[in-house]
Amino acid sequence: MKNTLDPLEPKADKATVRRHNLSLVLRAVHDEGEATRAAVAARVGLTRAAVSSLVEQLLGGGFLTESGKTFSGQAGRPGTALRVARTGPAGLGVEINIDYVSVCVVDLAGTDRVRLTEHLDNRDVPPGEVLARAARIAARTLESAAEQELRPAGVRLALPGLVSGGTVRQAPNLGWNRVAAEELFGRALGAVRPGPGDLPVGSDNEANAAALAELWFGEGDGARARSFLYLSGEIGVGGAIVVDGELLRGAHGFAGEIGHVVADAEGPECRCGSRGCLEQYAGQAALLRGAGVDEQGGLPGVAELERRAAAGDARAVAALERAGRMLGLVLSGAVNLLDPDAVVLGGIYRPLMPWLGAAVDRELALRVVSGLWVAGGGRLRASSSSGDAARGAAALVVRDVIADPAGYAERVGTP
Repeated sequence: MKNTLDPLEPKADKATVRRHNLSLVLRAVHDEGEATRAAVAARVGLTRAAVSSLVEQLLGGGFLTESGKTFSGQAGRPGTALRVARTGPAGLGVEINIDYVSVCVVDLAGTDRVRLTEHLDNRDVPPGEVLARAARIAARTLESAAEQELRPAGVRLALPGLVSGGTVRQAPNLGWNRVAAEELFGRALGAVRPGPGDLPVGSDNEANAAALAELWFGEGDGARARSFLYLSGEIGVGGAIVVDGELLRGAHGFAGEIGHVVADAEGPECRCGSRGCLEQYAGQAALLRGAGVDEQGGLPGVAELERRAAAGDARAVAALERAGRMLGLVLSGAVNLLDPDAVVLGGIYRPLMPWLGAAVDRELALRVVSGLWVAGGGRLRASSSSGDAARGAAALVVRDVIADPAGYAERVGTP
């Protein structure tokens, strides 16, 4: 009979087991924020002696620090509190969008320690030039990080459009097709960054990175949702799907492209080549144009739209109402299909929620067939101020370090 089982993994040796256990201990301290050796042992199911040995290695490698005594309220000596280090290994995230580049460095706790943002018009600029701009901003960010004794373990790019295998397959609003973004950025960064060695470069869709930041760093009651749809409103409209705390990427990594769901087949032509896509009704240009604001106004234009809506300007309020209805129409199909706990609106939608959200909520309440969606029920919310695509991208690098601290130590030559 033909064997259809996957080949078995080779038996783990002592070095492999220790490597795995180092990650277990580091992750336990990271997740708790502060923990004693005894608490870590109880959580991961190892002996205190084994945990103590692993902790000593993590202290020596600069992954953990000790921060005084903590009292459990029980008999016995107080334990020494462990925390992830605020210096040493870190993550570098670079968000490249149509009208800005944002770069940040986060430490092992995920704290945003350094950030630089430049507002640039990247439309119709050669991809190599855009990525070189981003590399120069990243190099300045690395200099600031070094002053705080932070050493990024790698770079993660957050990019609009379809991203797979280090390549932007298509980014209509940037005019990019089959751009080897990781290779171009890595080469540009290597030419301008201080210090030895090349940093590993990875990439992801910007909405995916923003959704992960929302999952990991979001604040408030809605942040407890483990399954949600995330919409990133920019010049385009990006989307991401989180199911039980994990990104749903799809068979080819392209899930979540809600901005190119057709809202009206007879609608205006989209840069993707289709007609009537959602972003033609709810993207930044459509919102500004509908409100009588210069559609090329970028983020200052969004601020002007917000100002007019707050002042009760009828045209601005009507534009936001129309966009909200179209968002709700398309989102209702996604909610019916995926049954998430919540819908989170980020990017430019966040400051516009007071005027946009009610229309979205009404459409969802009308069209979600489960009957579980009630307007004003709290399942629609603005994104947290604590997360964005650059921070989510940087945190992905940190998560890789936590998953294999021994691998990072081998690469940089620490104990």
